[in-house]
Amino acid sequence: MNLGQWIGLIALVLSLYILWQIREVLLLMFAAVVLATTLNRLARRFQRSGLRRGLAVILAVTLFFAGVIGFFWLIVPPFAQQFRELTYRVPQGFGRFNTGLDELRTHIPIELLPYIPDLNSLSEQAQPLINRALGNSFAFVSGSLEVVLKVLLVLVLTGMFLANPDAYRKVFVRLFPSFYRRRVDGILEKCEVSLEGWITGAAIGVSVVGLMSMVGLSVLHVKAALALGVLAGFMNLIPNLGPTISVIPAMAIALLDAPWKVLAVFILYFFIQQAESNFITPIVMEKQVSLLPAVTLISQLFFVTFFGFLGLFLALPLTVVAKIWVQEVLIKDVLDQWGDNHQPATELVIVSESPRFEDAAKGNDQREAEITNSDDE
Repeated sequence: MNLGQWIGLIALVLSLYILWQIREVLLLMFAAVVLATTLNRLARRFQRSGLRRGLAVILAVTLFFAGVIGFFWLIVPPFAQQFRELTYRVPQGFGRFNTGLDELRTHIPIELLPYIPDLNSLSEQAQPLINRALGNSFAFVSGSLEVVLKVLLVLVLTGMFLANPDAYRKVFVRLFPSFYRRRVDGILEKCEVSLEGWITGAAIGVSVVGLMSMVGLSVLHVKAALALGVLAGFMNLIPNLGPTISVIPAMAIALLDAPWKVLAVFILYFFIQQAESNFITPIVMEKQVSLLPAVTLISQLFFVTFFGFLGLFLALPLTVVAKIWVQEVLIKDVLDQWGDNHQPATELVIVSESPRFEDAAKGNDQREAEITNSDDE
């Protein structure tokens, strides 16, 4: 390798290292691009109805924030009320449990008393864990503030991208050689269509899971069934981990009514999750973005391993975009053209001479001979 090749290799390694260090920022930028693409496609639909660009963008952003505000309006008040009731009933339940243990001690032999747990001793043993949890509350608050700042950054970037999307698109396209820019623009258009398909599929999955959860909880007469159903549908956007998180508040609220409802809620969410992961999501995603179920699962494991929780949340849209680029650039433009020198294909054609063709050829030879003899004379 000469000096120029060494410099190029070092520059490539440094670029990959820098990109790895700022991977979280790149993921936030990608989240902003996905959100801006969604709102831009929605604004274009409004423009086709006759609205101007500015009014269409304002209407799309208004619908987005109305959905976010409506989600928190449905979720927060019922959960706050149920949480207050839960904090009141949990100590009450511990008191009843302690009273039952005291009554049990009066009816069992003295030899078995050391094996009966004491609630006071259990609380003393749990005190270090409680102190540790309270000590970690500051870290939780700081982490919550960090999440809020990241959400604000995504919203600000979304507004910037949405204000003038063509300008940012042209800047990205100009990063490629001039002969390839038209091709990159076409790939970006395919990415937009695929992202729109993923968003449609995700919306279908969220609606189905939310409706099934709400109906099942209503049948079990669990309080705040609407809020719990909306939460279950929204958490379905986070593959695998989201449904697990959504079952915790549902089981806690079911505990306020009867202990058997906790098991019933767990079974309900288990069957909904199985139906969602084995039927709903694979079928919807395969029809909308042509993603195989195994590819979906592998992508989740890959992105959560290298990018953490944010990578898990953005695993499916990242996979959709990566699929388009791999299919168009690596497979079509590189591998399919491997060894092809772009020379026109030639065909060897063998024509058999028929008797008529031979007679015509002999006649032509005779005429040429006569012309030659006349010229000699």
